[in-house]
Amino acid sequence: MTGRAVSPAPPAKELGRFLEIQNLGLNLPFALAFLLLAAHGLPDLRTFALVVIAFVAARNAGHSFNRWADRTLDARNPRTRGRLLASGRASPGFALGFCAANAVVLVACAFFLNPLAFVLAPVAIALILGYSYTKRVTTFTTAFLGLVEAITPAAIYIAVEGTLPVPVLFAVGGLLAWGTAFETVHSLGDLASDRELGLFSVPVRLGPERSARLVPVLHGLALALLALFGLAIGLTVAYFVALLAIAGIAAVTDAALLREPTRTRVPFERHFALGAIYLVGVVLALFFPIGLGGWAHGIL
Repeated sequence: MTGRAVSPAPPAKELGRFLEIQNLGLNLPFALAFLLLAAHGLPDLRTFALVVIAFVAARNAGHSFNRWADRTLDARNPRTRGRLLASGRASPGFALGFCAANAVVLVACAFFLNPLAFVLAPVAIALILGYSYTKRVTTFTTAFLGLVEAITPAAIYIAVEGTLPVPVLFAVGGLLAWGTAFETVHSLGDLASDRELGLFSVPVRLGPERSARLVPVLHGLALALLALFGLAIGLTVAYFVALLAIAGIAAVTDAALLREPTRTRVPFERHFALGAIYLVGVVLALFFPIGLGGWAHGIL
């Protein structure tokens, strides 16, 4: 089968394709939400800039390393053989150099934030880069990717406060479940190619129907943990209304996925909207608070 050729584009557009900039909206709303929560409102401009730059650099490092590690697999997959490295429009050295440059930026930002962030930056880099090889050795690569996404609240609280408050562990667990659900959906879309290439994933191991049944369970667990996080830090009603809205949309989407487990375009795209709703809920809870009568504050 011959893949569709991708015409060369201007360098900026090629870089955007390489990094899949359009997918930045999957995780950035959560990062901004936890930045606002850690700062108890608007952070100062220096902290905001350092955290956002570090977040983007981490994503760029992981993404470029993954493209380097997967270049031969991408070349064998009709869906991905038009990518920059797989098609030969850029060299493997470019991807590694770009990865290294962004890793340096991440470490530099951590240095200027606080000592704990600086010490833990190499741990974050190891997790971000390590995913690229898990799909070759374990079925639970989706959970590992969920773990990569789950470090976001912990990393941001450490960056802003220089410590990790215990309630944030609820948010870490929530994003672990949320990220694992999303990556399960993503791997359902790649089921045929993963089987052909001999890669491991939950859908390859369990089959599409059983894997699809995991998604609503993971979504429910994620929302429950995020609700506990909100209760633990005393967030107001708008936050919980946002979680209810997310639950409703996710329930409808998950029901469709259960009927057709390999039709993943809508479930994939809907995660953009769900992340945005979470950010809106946090903004409203922080800046336009409507109280819960004080009953939830300090419950945990």
